[in-house]
Amino acid sequence: MKEAVSRLQDLYMELDGWSSPDDIISGITTKYNGVSKAPFDSLNMGLHVGDEPEDVIKNRELLAEDIQFPLDRWTLGEQVHGTEIAVVTKCEAGRGSKSLTDSIPSVDGLITNEKGMLLAAFFADCVPLYFYDAASGWIGMAHAGWRGTVADMAGKMVESLCAHGAGRDSLQAMVGPCISKNRYEVDDRIVQQIPGQFREKVLSPSAQDRHQLDLQALNRLYLLQAGIREGNIRTAAYCTYDHEAFFSHREDQGKTGRMLGFIGMKEAQG
Repeated sequence: MKEAVSRLQDLYMELDGWSSPDDIISGITTKYNGVSKAPFDSLNMGLHVGDEPEDVIKNRELLAEDIQFPLDRWTLGEQVHGTEIAVVTKCEAGRGSKSLTDSIPSVDGLITNEKGMLLAAFFADCVPLYFYDAASGWIGMAHAGWRGTVADMAGKMVESLCAHGAGRDSLQAMVGPCISKNRYEVDDRIVQQIPGQFREKVLSPSAQDRHQLDLQALNRLYLLQAGIREGNIRTAAYCTYDHEAFFSHREDQGKTGRMLGFIGMKEAQG
């Protein structure tokens, strides 16, 4: 398995490893160098967690300036822990960037082939999934908690991208930082929703009727099942629970900020 080459930036961790890297930007924000106050200190990107809205917008503006994608080019979904996917065009540019009310409703996955747009989603232990096909120009961004993961959000993103013109052989995928297996314990109710052929590869018994679940490995298995080439799948090594640069819903007992996972294709210069 190849790992993402990740560099910790002032505001975000850049996720590298794509072919045609000059055409694309992708990453996940840290919790550093923002303006939010405790317990959201300091680069909280989520408007839905109880933080002061003006602080969140300021944090987003800091990132927008840093990556040179203005807020009116961002697109965000509502995120309901489902597997619905929206195709995004410039008509949806700006949705969810400054308000919860105009985010694209009831979706956890976004895809586009429009340059100059940023697809984004929020995380604090859940799995960010990034997609890029240099040949066709399609990109995708998805949010997958345990519900989205076991419901095969990864595979559904592949099918949606390929249905719209991405090539299965050329499509690249990246599984971003999330809570690690050592920190994520689940019960039999969740285990029973994982395909039987995957269980030994992603679960380790931890207590009676309890198991440690490797969300990154499970998403990778779904990507392989969907036909993505093994060499085109990369995984970021960081655990959001353990790494001090990230918000963690579980570590912070639910009262915390959110990182922003993002991917966008740059417009041609000149």
